[in-house]
Amino acid sequence: MNFSKRRILITGGTGSFGKTMLRSLLDNDTDEIRILSRDEEKQDALRNELRDDRVQFYIGDIRDRESVERAVRGVDCVFHAAALKQVPSCEFFPIEAVKTNILGSENVIRAAIGHNVRNLVCLSTDKAVFPVNAMGMSKAMMEKVAQAAARELGEGNQTTISCVRYGNVMYSRGSAIPLFVKQIKSDKPITITEPRMTRFLMPLRYSVDLVHYAFEHAHQGDIFIKKAPASTIEDLVSALIELFEVPNHAVEAIGWRHAEKLYETLASAQELAQADDMGDYFRIKLDQRDLNYKPYFTEGDQTAVHFEDYHSHNTQQLDREGIKKLLLSLPELQSELASWKNR
Repeated sequence: MNFSKRRILITGGTGSFGKTMLRSLLDNDTDEIRILSRDEEKQDALRNELRDDRVQFYIGDIRDRESVERAVRGVDCVFHAAALKQVPSCEFFPIEAVKTNILGSENVIRAAIGHNVRNLVCLSTDKAVFPVNAMGMSKAMMEKVAQAAARELGEGNQTTISCVRYGNVMYSRGSAIPLFVKQIKSDKPITITEPRMTRFLMPLRYSVDLVHYAFEHAHQGDIFIKKAPASTIEDLVSALIELFEVPNHAVEAIGWRHAEKLYETLASAQELAQADDMGDYFRIKLDQRDLNYKPYFTEGDQTAVHFEDYHSHNTQQLDREGIKKLLLSLPELQSELASWKNR
C-alpha cells in the first residue's frame, strides 16, 4: 500500500515495533504519523532523535477513550501496537492486561469506526493460540473483539479491521536475545528456562512487512500470520556463544517461568482448515455465520481433520549455522558484535 499523502496513527509508537514502523512510513513519504503512548520520556527521546515535523506526538493511554479519540480524529489508517506484552507481569497483574489489551483495544476499534478510518490493523501474538497465560488470553480476546466489530461492519464498509499474529520478534525490547547478549558482555551466566523449549524467530523488519501486507490485502476480519522458522533455546544460546567467541561461557538453567509453554502455536488446525496459503503468509478468514446455527447442523467440515496445528515444534527448525545467519542480519546484533570485538 502507498502511504504517501496519508495520516497514520501508531498506538504504542515508542515501542520496538512502533519505532520500526515509524521509520518505514517516513521512508514512504507519509504526510503525517501520529504516535500515541503514555511514556513522555520515550516520546521526548524519539522527538529529539528524529526532528521531523511529519511526526506528531500524543500523550495518552488507550484505556482512556478520550485520548484515543483525539489521536484518531482525521487519520486514514491505524496500527494498533499498544499492549502489555510481558508474560510474567501479566500473570501477576491480569486485570491490567484486561484493561489494556482488551478494553483499550475496544477503545481503539470503536474510535477507528467512529472516525471512518480506512484501515485498522491490530497486532497479536502466537501466545493468543491455545493460551495458558494472561497475556495470551487477553490478546486472544483482543482478536475476538476485533473480529466481532468486523463482523458487525460487514464487507464493503468504509473501515476494514484486520489482525496480524506473529511469534517472537528478535531483539525487541524485553525479549531474550538482548538479555543473553547483556549477560555475555557482562560475564554473567546466561539464564535459560528450559533448553528444549522452541520459539519462532522473526526479525523486526518482517513484522513490519506483515503489517504492510495486511493493509494491502485485508478483507473484513482477516487474521494474517507470517510463516517463520524456529529453534530451541539451547541452540539459540549456543549460536550466540559462538558469534561472541566465548566458548566457555556459563549457561544456567533456572526453570520454567510462570505460564510458559514448551512450544508456541501460530495457527490451530481448525483455523488452517479455513485459511488461504498466501506463500509467506496464512490468511485466516472471518467466520461470517450468525447465531442462527440451524442451517449448519446438517453438514460438518471434513477438511479440518487433514490439518495439524502450526507451531514452533513442527515449523522449519534452524540449526546453529542457520540461527547465526539470521542473527547476523540484525543491525542491533551487528552493533553489539562490533563493540565487543573493539573492546
